[in-house]
Amino acid sequence: MRPLREIMTQDITSISSDKSVIEAAKIMKQLDVGAVPVVQGDKCIGMITDRDIVLRVVAQGQDPQNTQVNAAMTSDPITASPDMDVHAAADLMAERQIRRLPVVEKERLVGIVALGDLAVTNIFQNEAGDALSEISEPARPLM
Repeated sequence: MRPLREIMTQDITSISSDKSVIEAAKIMKQLDVGAVPVVQGDKCIGMITDRDIVLRVVAQGQDPQNTQVNAAMTSDPITASPDMDVHAAADLMAERQIRRLPVVEKERLVGIVALGDLAVTNIFQNEAGDALSEISEPARPLM
């Protein structure tokens, strides 16, 4: 059993829900990531992704400069504990169709695990691939 704390990214940048969506996008660009945890204090209250920004702000004709993160984020994110086994995390990510998993200890955001973290851990390549294939399945038939 290998716990998430061994592979999670601990140096994470987060954003508060009252900041603008443009600020979230700038963080994503600077860090070359597609998602940023949304926090209130140290508590993870959501995630905002590049997809959230496109679908919930830009496609709706809203101004990213004047739209707050809380209007675009996904609330109540699925989280894991740092002691969760990486196999269980891969299963959870596949089951819930998520690519990034915030890691929380005593309600405090302490890390994040992405599918890529699982993939670079050699013994978990098959599970990461399985998780990605399940996450990549369309929720409804494509036309």
